[in-house]
Amino acid sequence: MTPIPNYEIIFYWSKEDEAMIAEVPELPGCMADGATYEETLANVRVVIAEWLETAKELGRVIPEPRGKLVYA
Repeated sequence: MTPIPNYEIIFYWSKEDEAMIAEVPELPGCMADGATYEETLANVRVVIAEWLETAKELGRVIPEPRGKLVYA
């Protein structure tokens, strides 16, 4: 698997969807789901790679990973 930048990923259980959800806040619209944490992580890695590839093809700015956000 091609390495991807280390973007923050937020995981949570969606009772409505009955699935684990993963969101990548730094990449608008980038999210994936799965039945388990492991499946969701694998799916979101694919979606991140596709998001970055599409942005590159369209000449869009690709944000640098900021890592974990720190709040005061």
